[in-house]
Amino acid sequence: MRHRTTRKTPQHRIGRMPLAAAIIAALCSPLAMAQEAPAQQEQKDRAVTLDAVTVTAQKREENLQKVPISMQVLGTQQLQELQVRDAEDYLRLMPSVSLETAGPGFGQVYMRGVASGGDGNHSGSLPSVGIYLDEQPITTIQGALDLHVFDLARVETLSGPQGTLYGASSQSGTIRLITNKPDPSGFATGGGIELNSVSHGGLGYVTEAFVNVPLSERSALRVVGWNKKDAGYIDNVFGSRTYPYWDADTGHGTDDNREVAEDDYNWVETTGARAALRFDLDDNWTITPQFMAQKQIVNGAFATDPQVGDYALTHFYKEYSEDKWWQGALTVTGKVGNFDLTYAFSHLKRDDFIDQDYNDYGFWYDAVAGYGAYFCSQFDPDAFMCAPGGSTNPSQFIHGVDGYSKTSHELRLASPQDQRFRFVAGVFWQDQKHDIEQRYMINDLDPQQWVEGWPDTIWLTQQDRRDRDSAVFGEASFDITDKLTLTAGGRYFWVDNSLKGFFGYGDWGWSSSTGEAGCISQDDYEGAPCLSFDKRVKENDFLGKVNLNYQIDDNKMVYAIWSQGYRPGGINRRGTLPPYLSDYLDNFEFGWKTTWLDNRLSFNGAVFEERWKDFQFSIIGPNGLTEIRNANQARIRGLELDVNWAVNYNFRLGAGLSLYDAELTKDYCGWTDANGKPVTSCPNGTLNPDGDAVLGPQAPAGTRLPVTSKGKGFLTGRYTWDVGAAEWYVQGVVAHEGKRSTDLRVAPQFPGEVTAYAVKGDLPAWTTMDVSAGFRWENYTVDFYIKNVTDERVVQGRFTQCPESICGASGVVAEYPNGQVYETIGLPRLMGIRFGWNF
Repeated sequence: MRHRTTRKTPQHRIGRMPLAAAIIAALCSPLAMAQEAPAQQEQKDRAVTLDAVTVTAQKREENLQKVPISMQVLGTQQLQELQVRDAEDYLRLMPSVSLETAGPGFGQVYMRGVASGGDGNHSGSLPSVGIYLDEQPITTIQGALDLHVFDLARVETLSGPQGTLYGASSQSGTIRLITNKPDPSGFATGGGIELNSVSHGGLGYVTEAFVNVPLSERSALRVVGWNKKDAGYIDNVFGSRTYPYWDADTGHGTDDNREVAEDDYNWVETTGARAALRFDLDDNWTITPQFMAQKQIVNGAFATDPQVGDYALTHFYKEYSEDKWWQGALTVTGKVGNFDLTYAFSHLKRDDFIDQDYNDYGFWYDAVAGYGAYFCSQFDPDAFMCAPGGSTNPSQFIHGVDGYSKTSHELRLASPQDQRFRFVAGVFWQDQKHDIEQRYMINDLDPQQWVEGWPDTIWLTQQDRRDRDSAVFGEASFDITDKLTLTAGGRYFWVDNSLKGFFGYGDWGWSSSTGEAGCISQDDYEGAPCLSFDKRVKENDFLGKVNLNYQIDDNKMVYAIWSQGYRPGGINRRGTLPPYLSDYLDNFEFGWKTTWLDNRLSFNGAVFEERWKDFQFSIIGPNGLTEIRNANQARIRGLELDVNWAVNYNFRLGAGLSLYDAELTKDYCGWTDANGKPVTSCPNGTLNPDGDAVLGPQAPAGTRLPVTSKGKGFLTGRYTWDVGAAEWYVQGVVAHEGKRSTDLRVAPQFPGEVTAYAVKGDLPAWTTMDVSAGFRWENYTVDFYIKNVTDERVVQGRFTQCPESICGASGVVAEYPNGQVYETIGLPRLMGIRFGWNF
């Protein structure tokens, strides 16, 4: 959706919005028409148009329909009308975007099918989609901030590589959240109070407000605050589990979850605020400092175990997290002669505290592989087994403390926009740090089996990650004629990424290469017994872009573009593995932006082919550690369409569609050579680096890429009418996403092996419908809404807590004949009422 709609009368109207196909007939029914007075019908017959939308995607203000890249925009009015509260709400209406999430604060965003799956680990690949708040990047290694959406001017989605202007992690696209700025021209305030109820769960609420206060003729303060409670809808069902560990005295042990069993236990509380100042030093220079902070408390897990129930699981340990972050930013804009100068600074600090059930890992390793027989309350090191009567429950839980920080600077200069030759050029520098502390714990563990200094900790990850990148960049445009424009751009970048620290067991003989046995230094490392590894990868390269656009007339434009994006390489969490290298994306695209019917209809689209080189691929390796490897080549072909239509004064329609064909173009064998490059050929019988003969590629050329469906789309509509002094509306949204695969690997590598794809299977297609109705009277609004009317069960991901080789061999466990596979699911049906005001 790209435009708001405005009638050409003095009184401004609420714009268009979604409507389900099944609702449209009702909206146009004789009963609805009968409520219209003749004067109101006369007003309807007046001309209507789509409003011009101003964006800053190319680092300068431009009309959306004049920007020669594929974009989607949701403005302030649309965000309010669509009841958008968080990223999941607006991403559902972006056909080029896919979302894979394990819960609030852990979402991974993908665009245009550029996805291999498995991202988001604290020591995994950087994101492939960049997310910005105004001028400042807010993407962390873990994923995007789960920012509450309120008082935003618009959300811009830029499809395709944005490497020249946005750099690292904008490999496949960029999402920009643009806030409403302080305004010295007058006082304003607004907000809303909402009460909602979720199916299978309880009651939630939202309170939010803003105030804009002029401080002088040249300065103003804008403050925004919010507090919300999302009710839970997943039950932690009472259950027990027997662990057949091999001890002569007990033979087995049974545990239950009575202390943590709870209905609707996945509730979320979010509290935050944003404050911005604006100082106009004179007519040319403006300083805008901004500070924002949010705290999100999450109880429970956002996954279900289908063997337990549709919205249920059985976990044995407390599950709780706190995601706290703040960001300070400063933007300075001004004139140097006729040139526009912009400096943007930001510092982001994010801290996560996590308690997570890891019971299944212990159960499957113990029940199937037998490793739990060695976890003891009394350990006999001479016999390397538990002393008589000294066994303990081998199930595990995780206590994590993760600290992120990101500091960025950008300085750029833009020439006058009305010149035949114009340019944007700048420098960028960014430094990201991540302090990782993950304790995998077993209660009542013998101190001899601890990691030294860490009680009950069987495995410790204590690491420091640092990702640094800097660049010089620029784009220049030249009007060859008054209709034909050539744009060329480039970015030269430097990357310096490192990871060091400790990972593994204590010094009790379990491993010869990890933990204390793999120390390269005997000095303590931030509380860990020693330093296990210290590695670094440096890279530098150039990205390019060429764009040719032709303005057929004032309302129609076509363009052709070649552009590049990249994602930096890094160091594997398992320090014994080689680094993974940067992967690159080349985009070849033809697009159009057009308006018709006297600016009542817009029709935009693009066709493209993208070539993904040496893409980073994450897998779960031994001990449940994520491993990243470069995995050969892939190709994505696609079509994106976007339509907005002001049918008449009362009725607005919008639709979006994306179709993708994303597949490997070379075999994925499963290993890299000594230089970190993917092996390109591995027919049956090939020896891998361990000397084992393999059955062939784990994913042959032609295999479909995971996470993204072949098609995604939405239909929206809004119908308004007047009753006295009030304006009433009904609206709806229908959204659909097709079937998606969960893993790239579809073929076994060794005889008898079970693949991740065989264990997890496909994610089913889904279709949801949202409807709402309400009215606006003077400065007040009342809205009634139902999201996911049909209570569609939207499966967003599948995962296991054990390696596929063990889960796939789980036929010995009667209750899990196909292994224990969890599903992360979207929000069930949500009904709510909202009262809002705006002065």
